Amino acid sequence: MAKLALGHHREATDPGCLRAVLAELLLTFLFVFSGVASAMAAAKLGGGDTIAGLTAVAAAHALVVAVMVSAGLHVSGGHINPAVTLGLAVGGHITLFRSALYVLAQLLGASLACLLLAALAAGEPVPVHALAASVSAARGVLMEAVLTFSLLFAVYATVVDQQRRGAAGGALGPLLVGLVVGANILAGGPYSGASMNPARSFGPALVAGDWADHWVYWAGPLIGGPLAGLLYESLFMGRPGHEPLPTNDDF
Repeated sequence: MAKLALGHHREATDPGCLRAVLAELLLTFLFVFSGVASAMAAAKLGGGDTIAGLTAVAAAHALVVAVMVSAGLHVSGGHINPAVTLGLAVGGHITLFRSALYVLAQLLGASLACLLLAALAAGEPVPVHALAASVSAARGVLMEAVLTFSLLFAVYATVVDQQRRGAAGGALGPLLVGLVVGANILAGGPYSGASMNPARSFGPALVAGDWADHWVYWAGPLIGGPLAGLLYESLFMGRPGHEPLPTNDDF
């Protein structure tokens, strides 16, 4: 069963925790910089609202997520997303105290990335996640919740569970997680923007000063992520280590 671990403020002075928090800041900075820059490039080239532009943005996010998760897996877990952090916290894989530090680092990294992009592309707007005209706030929350559920389900199945089993196949986890992010952007981008990540939405909103329906990009992911974590932990999480084949005495 899922088990929350509160943690202790002493974690803030632990060298391992400090390295992990710094890694989350840097990894999220790099992820958001590439992700937002890809959306800006698509808009600049006139393809922002076309299937070609959407595909390019989805591919960019898929690639950068795969690389950043892989790069940070051995340091911080490569969360780069408050929804991932909370989704792992409900399974007891990270303390709530460290989770709070991770989220702060992720928000700071995303904000710095967007500030730098705004400075580099002077005069060009930083694109902010927004709901389509036909999508209500409630539908946007549900869309983001479902997309983030699939993301966290993939994280648990291809990374967390594989590591717990000691399976070699877990090395493909970051790539598979990135592919889910790309697929979800293709599926949900025209409706909610397919954020799945409050930090990814926070940075652009802060720089642009546009907070319209911003709460949707917190509510949806922070519902879908933990729900996926609870479900996977309760129903699907495998046993650690090798399970021997049954002997004749077992029949």
